[in-house]
Amino acid sequence: MKKAKYLGIFIILIAAVALAACQPATPATEEPMAEEPAAEEPAAEEPTAEEPMESAMPEDEWGVIEVAPGDPVRIATNTVTSGAGVDVFGINQNRFAALAVEDLGGEVLGHPIELVAEDTLCSAEGGQTAASKTVNDPSIAAVMGHTCSSSCVPAAEIYAQAGYTMVSPSCTAPSLAGYPDMATHQVSFLRSVFNDLGQGKFAAEWAFNELGARSVATIHDGSPYAQQLVQVFTDNFTALGGEVVAAEAVNVGDTDMRPVLTTIAAAGPDLIYVPIFPAEGGFIAQQRADVGLEDVPMMGADGLQTATFIEAGGDAAEGQYASGPALPESDAFQAVLDKYVAEFNEEPPAPFGPNAYDGILMIVDAIKKVAVEGEDGTLYIGRKALNDALYATDGLQGITGSFTCDERGDCAFAQGIAVYQVQDGAWVQVTD
Repeated sequence: MKKAKYLGIFIILIAAVALAACQPATPATEEPMAEEPAAEEPAAEEPTAEEPMESAMPEDEWGVIEVAPGDPVRIATNTVTSGAGVDVFGINQNRFAALAVEDLGGEVLGHPIELVAEDTLCSAEGGQTAASKTVNDPSIAAVMGHTCSSSCVPAAEIYAQAGYTMVSPSCTAPSLAGYPDMATHQVSFLRSVFNDLGQGKFAAEWAFNELGARSVATIHDGSPYAQQLVQVFTDNFTALGGEVVAAEAVNVGDTDMRPVLTTIAAAGPDLIYVPIFPAEGGFIAQQRADVGLEDVPMMGADGLQTATFIEAGGDAAEGQYASGPALPESDAFQAVLDKYVAEFNEEPPAPFGPNAYDGILMIVDAIKKVAVEGEDGTLYIGRKALNDALYATDGLQGITGSFTCDERGDCAFAQGIAVYQVQDGAWVQVTD
């Protein structure tokens, strides 16, 4: 009886084990396989907080400037603000740039505009240093500058390599726009000023046809600006039938110009063409009389057309000539000029301030065309898109005229050029 009892219990236990083996897996092992984990469901079904911003950010092969809500859109104003006789150019340009920002209401697309100034020194070294500093700042959207062609040449290459764009208000050398070799043009470079192909031609024709000069001596200072302008003038003057009887050079910083002037005096020119800067130009004006050239007029270009040349040349500056940008006749220009005089208590001491004003207008207009705003208010500006928009500028009205850019970055090729003369201690425009 006992054996039968134990056998029955054993059979019942075996049956229970078998029954348990046939049951489905417990919830602890099955439920994670049947359903997604609760923590992972939002990631699969809802976008993260960052996705709207990423979808708003444009793709751009040169990179994208990000301007956070409330932060300023920063534009570099890389001009020359130190150096004997040339600092007035950059100071003047920076003032006009600030007036442009003021007239734009101080903002673009709801973000304040901040101008960030660097001194370019009107030299290759200064241009390289300023440009290198600028491209190390990813918040800079674009550059209004540089002032001098010698500074623009290395800077344009640096900006091109880094994907930044510049609009120069006064770098007029033809080579910057790829003349005569397009290889010298950098895609980073545009300008809101005329090309010296136009200024040199205008000056040569005026000297030959209006002044009656038939022989000319030229002096340059070794800068790309002066050398190329002398070449354009020479080509056009000789094409008219004139003769260049002496071609001389000085160095920036020279003070004794008598050796060069003595050589020129022996050639007996009707005119001395000196498209250089005020400090050296002042010494040439003063020392002409020392070698018997006091009655031979001088003609410079925009680099000489400053109040500092009149100061440097003294009485010897009286009656001398220079070509430069013609004074705009628009009401818009006059309104800005009146504001300038009221704010700074003087007339502009150098040319190209209005071109700086228009350079800012060009940059801001292009930003408006390409900027994309994210859902959180962040502004995204593609660097290549901005460059493309600037090159596509067509009929933009500024205070110096209308701007349409070509593939070389020339946006004001047809800007008016005039001849000025020092009369009673001031530059007076003597051509229409």
